[in-house]
Amino acid sequence: MLISIIVPTYNEAENILPFYKAISKAIKNIPHKFELLFVDDGSKDATFKKLTELSEKHKRVRPLELARNFGKEIALTAGLHEAKGDAAIMIDADLQHPPELISQFIKKWEDGADMVIGVRKEYKTSWLKKKTSALFYKVLNTISDTKLVPHSTDFRLVDRSVINAFNTFTERNRITRGLFDWLGFRRKYIYFSARERKFGTASYSYRKLFKLGVDSIVGHSLFPLRIAGYIGIAIVTASFPLGIFVFIDRYIISSPFGFNFSGSSILAVINLFLSGVMLTCLGFISTYLAHVHEEVTNRPLYVLRNKK
Repeated sequence: MLISIIVPTYNEAENILPFYKAISKAIKNIPHKFELLFVDDGSKDATFKKLTELSEKHKRVRPLELARNFGKEIALTAGLHEAKGDAAIMIDADLQHPPELISQFIKKWEDGADMVIGVRKEYKTSWLKKKTSALFYKVLNTISDTKLVPHSTDFRLVDRSVINAFNTFTERNRITRGLFDWLGFRRKYIYFSARERKFGTASYSYRKLFKLGVDSIVGHSLFPLRIAGYIGIAIVTASFPLGIFVFIDRYIISSPFGFNFSGSSILAVINLFLSGVMLTCLGFISTYLAHVHEEVTNRPLYVLRNKK
């Protein structure tokens, strides 16, 4: 069997050789063939030069250079498009993902799993990142039809059948792990503790993480598109009986309860009702936009695991 190891890189020149030594040690006694696909995502340092030199010494190293920085999700996608293996393992070049776990990933794959997913047990990061990460997964799993495993990572093995299905996706703003979870297939998990980077600094800023979170919600939930309609229905439901009560109290039974609603109060209730009607109509429009969104995304209607 041939196994492709996909490594997205961005300004990782210092990590290339330590990573290659660690990965070579990890796969040394595994009875499979390997190709190492390094995808350079428009690095500004000597990353691609290091990769080219490495490929000249080791035939299993295949460096790919993107024309500019497209982001990690696209770099992973490019690697999956180029992978020739019966399975592919995605792993970061900063050595935070333990290469020695690769044998365990392959064992679970050989035992029948289509996907083997690395899940972080714990990792050293700021209190803010931990809290926002927990909140993100809670919100997304509440409003989305696709359930993501909290703290799952891109460190995972995927079978060729999964790769072929993944390669049919056409959306541009994507979260790779979310698309894999949407596909389904048989999954197993490996839990690990993330290590600290040996060299360089993390390229994922808060801005990039925020954009990734927004793309994830938009790509896997239509709730934000329909929320105006839900708010409108709630406003209409509350304001209509209130308006009826105000009208009866003011003009039919002459305010026996002493409310004495003024003209401005009545106008406020009318405006509230009309706002609810407008938001409800916007919700209906959003429903049609949701159908357009699903069609434009162009995901497959179904995915075959086996065919005989």
